[in-house]
Amino acid sequence: MRHVLVLNGPNLGRLGSREPDVYGSATFDDLAEECRRAGLELGLQVEVRQTDDEAELIGWVHQAADSQTPLVLNPAAFTHYSYALRDALAMRTAPLVEVHLSNPATREEFRHTSVVAGVADGTIAGFGLMSYRLALQAIAGMAGSAGDAAGAGGTAGEGAGAGAGEAAGQPG
Repeated sequence: MRHVLVLNGPNLGRLGSREPDVYGSATFDDLAEECRRAGLELGLQVEVRQTDDEAELIGWVHQAADSQTPLVLNPAAFTHYSYALRDALAMRTAPLVEVHLSNPATREEFRHTSVVAGVADGTIAGFGLMSYRLALQAIAGMAGSAGDAAGAGGTAGEGAGAGAGEAAGQPG
């Protein structure tokens, strides 16, 4: 089984109690279980982590680059301003999918810019927990093809899924 890291940034450990009108009622444990279940269905060994610490997140990204481990990443607030995270992601050696529970494009103006999107293979946003399942499907597809080395210098498009959060019952 191919190992995949699902990394989550600040405040995502508070899912279920944090702005349920935006993020839904699912807890972080629910998210982790959904990712592991989807991974098994796709032949992936999924490890889910969450941190509120930028340095810890960057350390995990470095480990993934060193081990050529694909990443699904919800950078949370770091999406909009962490150039340190963006630079670490630019060193990746395996597929990377940026993911968001809500659709940042329909939210506050400061959420409209992702500094990490330009170094990801794609972005999936707005589908609640299903965003993670879709991201893992993308990783499985890339890992099973020549896309394994996609991170070795390539940047990617803006991604699929952004703008359709209401389809999964999640507000933008």
